[in-house]
Amino acid sequence: MSSPSITIATESPAPVHSGTNTHGTNGTNGTNNASSNNDIGASSAIKTRLIVPSFLWGLLLPTAFLLLAEISVRYGWIAANLLPAPSEIFTTIVHLVQQGLFTHIGISTVRVAIGFIAGAGLAILTGSMVGLSTRLEALLDPSFQALRAIPSLAWVPLLLLWLGIDEAPKLVLIGIGAFFPVYMGVVSGIRGVDRRLIEVGKLYHLSTTAMIRRILLPAALPAILTGLRNGLSLAWMFMVAAELIAASQGLGYLLTDGRETSRADIVLAAIAILALLGKGSDWLMHRLELHLLAWRDTYQPGK
Repeated sequence: MSSPSITIATESPAPVHSGTNTHGTNGTNGTNNASSNNDIGASSAIKTRLIVPSFLWGLLLPTAFLLLAEISVRYGWIAANLLPAPSEIFTTIVHLVQQGLFTHIGISTVRVAIGFIAGAGLAILTGSMVGLSTRLEALLDPSFQALRAIPSLAWVPLLLLWLGIDEAPKLVLIGIGAFFPVYMGVVSGIRGVDRRLIEVGKLYHLSTTAMIRRILLPAALPAILTGLRNGLSLAWMFMVAAELIAASQGLGYLLTDGRETSRADIVLAAIAILALLGKGSDWLMHRLELHLLAWRDTYQPGK
């Protein structure tokens, strides 16, 4: 009698244990399926967030500022003669278009283009020589660093005395503004090249020209392009300084005209146009930078 009881006691845990494993396996599969569904949902949510174009985030802050300014002026929180409503500024821009605004924009743009090309070209040439020669660096760099610290308006009286009130002083001043950021970018880019790359070039017996073309220029290009972007921004700033004095056309002239006639709407309209032109030119330079540096595999946030 005892033997069957022992047999029953021994066999009975087997189904129970088997049932427990089956239940555990099902539970594990259910958990995995739920986790997989959550991952899919999270991935879908990420993809949904990425659908929003990045430029819309850039429009968020200026749009909020314009709405706040419009509301503040409409409700009398800010005096309209000090800060006109954005709608009034837009109306002023429409009137300026009818009075030859595009002529002022074209003249200012041509001045910036000529001054920037001249200043940046000289800066690339000078910066390359200084970056490749320690003797030239010791000779020229201290003077350039001292000249770089001079404010833009300090050049205006001297340029007017030397060059008169025609186009020459304006173009020279814009060229000065573009020169120093590009010069700094070229020198820092060349001096920042990894020494091991130079040693590899020497190991393969590259000539000086080949060393510059195949090693120094590609390695220094990111810093050079950054200097060009900074130089273009300063060219627009120096253009305004040049046109504020002794100019009868251009966006700087509109700023002066608005100040003399106490028209804050004209002043703000000219500032808004300058901001759009500066942003547009920087965007073009950025696209050029992406094209020339497409070979780089750099860190991209969110990717």
